[in-house]
Amino acid sequence: MSSSYPAAMRRLINELSKLPSIGEKSASRLAYHLLSGNKEPSLVLARAIEEAVEQIKLCRVCFFLSEEEVCSICSDAGRDFDKLCVVEKPVDVIALERCGGYRGLYHVLHGAWSPLKGVGPEHTKIDELIVRLKQDSNDVNRAAVNLEDPLSNEITELILATSTTVEGDATALYIANYASELGVAVTRIAQGLPKGGELEYADEMTLNLSFRGRREL
Repeated sequence: MSSSYPAAMRRLINELSKLPSIGEKSASRLAYHLLSGNKEPSLVLARAIEEAVEQIKLCRVCFFLSEEEVCSICSDAGRDFDKLCVVEKPVDVIALERCGGYRGLYHVLHGAWSPLKGVGPEHTKIDELIVRLKQDSNDVNRAAVNLEDPLSNEITELILATSTTVEGDATALYIANYASELGVAVTRIAQGLPKGGELEYADEMTLNLSFRGRREL
């Protein structure tokens, strides 16, 4: 970082460069943009960041982002309370909600099991998921839909929507083993060719998964 920058700008660049996918050059450009011209938009951004940091927390049920103790998804009576989809990150919930094809509940892991990187189940929300499933399997007097205590609703299908990376697959297998012991039906989202994709550009693993996941028309 250039020592010609004022100290305050150097600190700003340093903090911006800590963000994902932002290098020093990109951080410098962003800092210059924030400090040049009208300062009001930058101050509005600063206030929005401060407000989000202070007000946003994790839903106590699914660990999605929320301003309340229970998020809007878990407290929505129109959801399918018997289906639970497991994802790695909050942005995965947004992606699935955007597609509109799923109306069940979620559980956000905030990471994936990666022993080679020193990331075990205790570093994610896997243990909380297991507790959630155990509580469900032990509750024989549960209500059909209990908005007062979403954790008490019956889960009949656990949908694993972790990434198709080595870590994502390992995480899915780890969770599936526990869920199967509890008698919960486990499914994995389909993997294969994207819409509009051509066979000649697909790798061998994708083609193999596409054949294994084929269905009748």
